Amino acid sequence: MGSKHGRLAHRSRAGSLGVSSADSGHIPVLMSEVLESLAPQRGETFIDATAGRGGHASAIAAAINPGRVLLLDRDAGNLQYALDRVREAAPDSQIDGVHGDFRSLAEISRKQSICADLVLADLGISSTQLDDAHRGFGFQQDGPLDMRLDQSCAYSAADLIRDLRESDIADLIYNFGEDPFARLIARKVAQTRTHEPILTTAHLARLVREAYGSRARASRLHPATRTFMALRIAVNDELRALEDFLKSVAHAVRSTGDGWLSRKARVAVISFHSLEDRQVKRTFATLDDEGLVTRVNRKPLIAGDCEVASNTRSRSAKLRTVQRIARKS
Repeated sequence: MGSKHGRLAHRSRAGSLGVSSADSGHIPVLMSEVLESLAPQRGETFIDATAGRGGHASAIAAAINPGRVLLLDRDAGNLQYALDRVREAAPDSQIDGVHGDFRSLAEISRKQSICADLVLADLGISSTQLDDAHRGFGFQQDGPLDMRLDQSCAYSAADLIRDLRESDIADLIYNFGEDPFARLIARKVAQTRTHEPILTTAHLARLVREAYGSRARASRLHPATRTFMALRIAVNDELRALEDFLKSVAHAVRSTGDGWLSRKARVAVISFHSLEDRQVKRTFATLDDEGLVTRVNRKPLIAGDCEVASNTRSRSAKLRTVQRIARKS
């Protein structure tokens, strides 16, 4: 992985070549921890499976420059922004982008003839998406009830609310949002949609608050938080996509032939809620038990007090990283 001095030098160079987020509208979480865990080295090949606004990618690309970088994202606008940003940060590197889902990373990597030394998947959505009322991810401002990461997909959150049975809405909110009042919320939604469509974020948030009733005053979070998270996960099929991504990582690690992961590849995943982290932890622990990877940190890395104070969205972030153990083919 190189010396600690070398890693710090790379971190310093990365900080001067692309970490600034003032113009990106998004602050990447756990930046120092990602750089320390992945320990990027000059000339390596890096895949950012969820490029977002390119914050992590530009820092890593600067550290490996001249190297090779492949960026993936389901949001075409974010992908183009990230490509421009990373190319500026690493002008001597080969930078490619694919508008696609990281569940197809193995296939995409083969088509790109790429063998990665470093892989990062940040499972959060970008602040630009959260803060854009027209995307429908949040309820601080009113907007269409959309929540699609990939705008070319046809099915939105409003479609789910319209089409699912009451029991399925309840299960969705309970399983993906872990909201104990899921059935009350589903009943309120089902009753309302019989006489008016639910098409905006403000409308749905109001219905959730009404379903909570007096309990809303005692809720630490806004009552609609878990419902919105559950719908976003469902609209974008996030947990199944993560499962497919982790399966492709595990398959590549177990393979003794040529694949899309190098012999000592490092893979890092940043999760934001327990459903995601549970999948990552289980996969990495299994590969560790099989003697195929080393967990860089036995426990997930989390944001420190200073980062949480400056970026509240980092509060729930957890970083897990593994390094593949080289084997004879």
